[in-house]
Amino acid sequence: MLTKNEEDYLKGLYYLIHNDQLKKVGTNQLATQLNVKPASANNMLKKLKAKSLVSYQPYGPISFTSKGKKIALELIRKHRLWETFLYETLNFSWDEVHEVAEQLEHIKSKKLIDKLDKFLGYPETDPHGDPIPNSKGVSKSSKKVKLSTLDPGEKCRLVSVSDNSAAFLQYVSSLGLKLKSQIVVVQKMEEDNGMVILVDDRQFSVPEKFGENVFVIPD
Repeated sequence: MLTKNEEDYLKGLYYLIHNDQLKKVGTNQLATQLNVKPASANNMLKKLKAKSLVSYQPYGPISFTSKGKKIALELIRKHRLWETFLYETLNFSWDEVHEVAEQLEHIKSKKLIDKLDKFLGYPETDPHGDPIPNSKGVSKSSKKVKLSTLDPGEKCRLVSVSDNSAAFLQYVSSLGLKLKSQIVVVQKMEEDNGMVILVDDRQFSVPEKFGENVFVIPD
């Protein structure tokens, strides 16, 4: 049985590979993702390698074994199902669910998670718009793009955010945005890479971080 810390490392590696779409992930990148020292990450990777969960050589790229990826997908599934339950059933706001789901994702009972999935109606996405892997580890693909890639005049719908911090989600909500909200790109600011957007006929200037962390599907 894996420890919570070991599971956190596997999930962090998954996020780097799939969310950030990095072709090569090194020890320093994983340490930054998990807010630990590179030496600590190196020691943990040795443990995960000994358990046949990752392929890894010092100073080389890190990758999953099939066993490690399966466990990472199970963690992602549990986390996103718990977020959905908290949001839809217990009326947590979308900036509150992530921290609580971080605790609940380490529950080991497969029966509980399968029943939770059924209770929720087998949702395909969580409150942040991220795909939820099913019991076989398969999730719905998406054609989402970063808001920053759109040109002035283009319209789109918000489908997910990559920054799940409470502060960022509260900022997104303060603009009147939620999943499936329409956004119109009005202007792109060359001096700071910010943007001017239109939301429900209200105009906002948003920083570069916003455009890089908000994912949309063009209308």
